[in-house]
Amino acid sequence: MTPEFQKNTMYVPTELENGDVQENFDDDGREKRTGTLLTASAHIITAVIGSGVLSLAWAIAQLGWVVGPVVLFAFSFITYFTSTLLADCYRSPGPVAGERNYTYMDVVRSHLGGVKVTLCGIAQYANLIGVTIGYTITTSISMVAVKRSNCFHKNGHEGSCSIDNYPYMIIFAVIQIILSQLPNFHKLSWLSILAAVMSFAYASIGLGLSIAKVAGVGHHVKTSLTGVVVGVDVSESEKVWKSFQAIGDIAFAYAYSTVLIEIQDTLRSSPPESKVMKRASLAGVSTTTLFYILCGTIGYAAFGNKAPGNFLTGFGFYEPFWLIDFANVCIAIHLIGAYQVFCQPLYGFVEARCSQRWPDNKFINSEHVVQVPCCGAYNVNLFRLVWRTTYVVVTTVIAMIFPFFNDFLGLIGAASFYPLTVYFPIEMHIAQRKIPKYSFKWLWLKILSWTCLIVSLVAAAGSIKGLATDVKHYKPFSTQQ
Repeated sequence: MTPEFQKNTMYVPTELENGDVQENFDDDGREKRTGTLLTASAHIITAVIGSGVLSLAWAIAQLGWVVGPVVLFAFSFITYFTSTLLADCYRSPGPVAGERNYTYMDVVRSHLGGVKVTLCGIAQYANLIGVTIGYTITTSISMVAVKRSNCFHKNGHEGSCSIDNYPYMIIFAVIQIILSQLPNFHKLSWLSILAAVMSFAYASIGLGLSIAKVAGVGHHVKTSLTGVVVGVDVSESEKVWKSFQAIGDIAFAYAYSTVLIEIQDTLRSSPPESKVMKRASLAGVSTTTLFYILCGTIGYAAFGNKAPGNFLTGFGFYEPFWLIDFANVCIAIHLIGAYQVFCQPLYGFVEARCSQRWPDNKFINSEHVVQVPCCGAYNVNLFRLVWRTTYVVVTTVIAMIFPFFNDFLGLIGAASFYPLTVYFPIEMHIAQRKIPKYSFKWLWLKILSWTCLIVSLVAAAGSIKGLATDVKHYKPFSTQQ
């Protein structure tokens, strides 16, 4: 087996007999990749337009008409810019004809090496775990919203409609256990396209309802250039902490660097993967930024300084109840797909490491062919079945214990944005292009990196403060109001 195949990778390599190069295999001896601009864009939109869009009206309310949109545009530009740097690092040493890197850690190993590889792995996989926990929380909130919407429609807006989140978390976990048996990213294109359609659907419904609310007769809410008013809506300290948390929420809304390399590894080799990935990133980030600006600003105009943390499940809207129900079902379907987009790299990493550590262990490496009715033959790996099921169960239990939506989103965004979206792409670009130290380009890249570090730290502080407040008033495994 070549050194290339000994990297930590999420796929088991297919080796060619007698060195023959067949048209069904790529230049690295693996099954020919079939990904296109469409599928890559779908993966990105599935990863980016997630639960983050639901909190943007609240985030704009904390920051105001001026700072809110500016922060949104700033994060979108930074995310797109650094994603182009990261896309060029998929192959090394050159972006077109170099050796492939299959994971984010492989990319960092090829360009930076040393302890930074370990730090990258900790940041990436901790983020992926956090995202999957967050999506479990959000999906249960959306499904509870369907039940509560129907309850309010039946009993009136003042009716008692306390619904337990936990059965819906368990249902979500069962679905994820089944989908987690898909062996790798290459098999997820159909799920990502479906999830992307769902994300457009619920974002459009929220946008339409906000516009209808703004245009409604007698509509009047309080908004301001600086957001929530100190002494009226919040205290001075709450204004500061919630503003920091809002920045973290916006950072989370653009998070997809953790899976960019894995998405790029699904693309066919012609045209060059880096060029297609840059176009996909532009399409994905531009589309999501348009939706974010519309949902955030019009949502703020609809609800004002009292904007709920999740404007589809916070019951700023009660009617038409069937449309709210449909939007929340779309959220749930979308997050089912998004969960897989984020957890597949983690699955692959653990499985590849275990396979390399115990290459002769049949429990880890043996595939068993099972005939599935209507689907044909399917390869079952017992280790994959046990490990992935255990992962889903454990993350679901964690979500049950800590179901704090906004603060959790902010903390994930703050913790992952700087190292994965900014620091590593910039450092690898400097190393790849051999940019001279203290040159103009080196200086402004470093200034961008340091600025984003400060932003991430204050956002993390705001989210931790919010989580600490939530914990004081929360009883684990109690029915949510």
